[in-house]
Amino acid sequence: MHPRSQFPFTLPLQHLHTNPTQAMSCKPDPAPGSKTSGGDDCTVGEKDAVIIVDHGSRHQGARTGYKIVEPAHMELAEPTIKDAFGKCVEQGASRVIVSPYFLSPGRHWKQDIPALAADASKEHSNIPYIVSAPLGLHELMVDIMNDRIKYCLRHVAGDVDECTVCSGTGKCRLYS
Repeated sequence: MHPRSQFPFTLPLQHLHTNPTQAMSCKPDPAPGSKTSGGDDCTVGEKDAVIIVDHGSRHQGARTGYKIVEPAHMELAEPTIKDAFGKCVEQGASRVIVSPYFLSPGRHWKQDIPALAADASKEHSNIPYIVSAPLGLHELMVDIMNDRIKYCLRHVAGDVDECTVCSGTGKCRLYS
């Protein structure tokens, strides 16, 4: 795996959704080497929870780096965002970050996930939450895609074994 693709990372907090009873804001990340003067913290802390929202998979590989992480599915499967929100609060979360495991900022990110998160938060009005940006075309995603493409081509050329994703599936071959 590409070393820069490892968690933890600072979530890109572009859209901020909070319960109306509690204000929450986030200052941009400080420049490298600068000293912060307290105030808002844009890093995920021990009492913050992360909900990884996908379209319907329970990939456990997303449970890395953070103390409280719960999977959720936007639709088609359980647990729901509401289920995951409740589990995060049960584990002591003081803030919930809903992180869409999607590549593009389409309707699900703009409308559906914020609406589902707002509904989930109604039972926990003292817990602020945010919906982070989807994975998108971040430069690290492009690096990861290039690494995977090059590795697969090296495998087809006979230079390396199958990667752990393709191992034993018969998928990592050249089709004609």
